[in-house]
Amino acid sequence: MRRVRLIARTASAAALAVSIVACGGSPAGPSAPLTGQWGGDHVSLTLTDAGGGAEFDCAHGAITGAVTADAAHEFRVSGTFVREHGGPIAIGETPDVHPAVYSGSATDGTMQLTVTLTDSNAVVGTFTLVRSAPGRVVKCL
Repeated sequence: MRRVRLIARTASAAALAVSIVACGGSPAGPSAPLTGQWGGDHVSLTLTDAGGGAEFDCAHGAITGAVTADAAHEFRVSGTFVREHGGPIAIGETPDVHPAVYSGSATDGTMQLTVTLTDSNAVVGTFTLVRSAPGRVVKCL
C-alpha cells in the first residue's frame, strides 16, 4: 500500500512539473515590481515600488501602485491620464484629468503598454518600451 501511494505522489509531482514546463511558467506568484526607467516612441515611464509617472506627447500620467507582472508576464494597474495643450496654463484652468488603466506585459526588458481611459473606455494608445531606454516624447508647444 505504501508503494502505491509513493508511486501516486511521484506521478502527481511529475505531472505538475510537466505542466509547469509546458506553460513556460512557475508556480510562484507575481514577479518583482518592474521598477526603473522605461522608454519608447511617444512615451517615457518611470516606475518605483510605490507607482510611477509617465510622459507622453501632449499628456502625462500617474500610476498609483506598484507595477508587478503575474506568472504570464502581464500587469494591470490604475492611475490617471492628463491631456495637455500648447501654450501656458491659464490661471484657474482645470486640468483635463481622466481615470486610466495601464495594462500590458513585460518580458526580457521589453514592455507592451496600453493606456485606457476608464471614464470613456477610450484607448489612448499601445506603446512598446525598453528598460533603461530614454523615451522619445514631443511636448506640445
